[in-house]
This record gives sequence, structure tokens and C-alpha cells, in this order.
Amino acid sequence: MSETGASGAIDSRMDIHEILNYLPHRYPFLLVDRVLEVVPGERITALKNVSMNEPFFPGHYPHHPVMPGVLVVEAMAQTAAILSFKTMDSKPDDKSVYYFVGIDNARFKKPVGPGDQLVIEVTLAANKRGIWKFSATAKVDGQVAAEADLICAVRPTP
Repeated sequence: MSETGASGAIDSRMDIHEILNYLPHRYPFLLVDRVLEVVPGERITALKNVSMNEPFFPGHYPHHPVMPGVLVVEAMAQTAAILSFKTMDSKPDDKSVYYFVGIDNARFKKPVGPGDQLVIEVTLAANKRGIWKFSATAKVDGQVAAEADLICAVRPTP
């Protein structure tokens, strides 16, 4: 579903079926459940519903389940990938791979646990010669849980 807002920007919501067209990830590694808004070339807001049924909780930690910080960052990177593909007006294919190539300024401010809903906000900072730079934040109940600057690249499949 797409609408053009008053500013002329595209406001697109994406359900899980459309997300599956933009990410090659599948269970248990698909970490984006819904896109609330995407403005190609600018920003995206997405959701990850964190359930007790996540495969990492039995081992991280059984007495106090916490979503691993690296997976919170991966959810931000997957959200950034959707923004990249929407900006390029393309979808993943067998001829290229979207790599996560760098993380700068990563900070973890609040643990994420079962029942939380991550609201992931990613802003495109730069795109030069196939290198994408983003600023990303993951929030729970309006509080920052994690933030990082992400670097990604689209490269031909070897």
C-alpha cells in the first residue's frame, strides 16, 4: 500500500509478504516483521516483534532472556537493506549479494526481551559507488535500546 503524502514523499507500509521479496533472509534469521514507513533515498521505520519463541532465548539467558545485541544490530541492517533496495527500485537476485560491511558507534542502552517490540529507524546518510552508510536506532517503548552507524555494500555474486 503506497500513498503520496503532502510533502510528495512516498509513504509505504509493507507486510511480511512484501518484506520477503526484499530480503533473502528466512526463519530463524529474518528479523523484520513489518515496515511502517519507507521514503526511498531518505528513511525507513520497521518493527520486530520479540517473542519468547525466538530460538536464541533458551540459551541467552534461561534465567533472564535477553535478545543478543548483535541480533538487534542485524535487525537494523536488514531494515537498512530494505531501504537500499527500495531506493534502487530493485529486489535481491542471484547475481549480487547485499553485504553488511561495517558497524561504527554501536551502543546498547537497554536490554531487549520477550514481549518487546523493536521500532527500528534507519536514515540514509550516504550512498557512493555502491557503499551505503546509515544511521540506525532501535527503540522499545520510545526508549533507545541500541544505536549504530552501519555500512553496507552490494557486490556481484562470486
